[in-house]
Amino acid sequence: MRPEFLITSLIVVAAPGTGVLYTLAAGLSRGSRASIVAAFGCTLGIVPHMAAAILGLAALLHASAVAFQIFKYAGVAYLLYLAWMTLREHGALKVEKETGRRSSLQVIVTAILINFLNPKLSIFFMAFLPQFVDAGEAHPLARMGELSAVFMAMTFVVFVGYGLFASAVRDHVISRPRVLAWMRRSFAAAFVALGVKLAFADR
Repeated sequence: MRPEFLITSLIVVAAPGTGVLYTLAAGLSRGSRASIVAAFGCTLGIVPHMAAAILGLAALLHASAVAFQIFKYAGVAYLLYLAWMTLREHGALKVEKETGRRSSLQVIVTAILINFLNPKLSIFFMAFLPQFVDAGEAHPLARMGELSAVFMAMTFVVFVGYGLFASAVRDHVISRPRVLAWMRRSFAAAFVALGVKLAFADR
């Protein structure tokens, strides 16, 4: 595995984004188990984009303005929905002492949708992965699949790290209502900001 691929992937994965934000929120509000579930869900959410890039379907989003806009605004709407639910204490920062199967299902579905509804990811992987496949590669699709698997593993590990850090300071946050209220507003504002950024994104 080329070092430049690993370094670039780490920078991309560790950079704050919607997945990192949601994993942090899950760790703060629901604990370590929820943060791991969120990290797994965010990782699953990038699978369709990687598959699209490998199979060339991402080119459709790049070529079709209508398809891109539909996908993009669905993602924007979902981020704004998360912001609203966070403010209402029913979303990412709904504090729960116990996280059962239903809670975990809600976390993982939300995490998957956060990444799935971002068309920029398909275009990113379409531009990113081929750079690390040699022109003389005998099996380019298999090589891109291998790179994708490494990227996903890195995503999961880094996101789990973020989530476990958040869960470690959870008790200090939820025991202070004013701090929790400030955190809730901050997360809601961050979701709105990411939604606005996505709304103005070009192909």
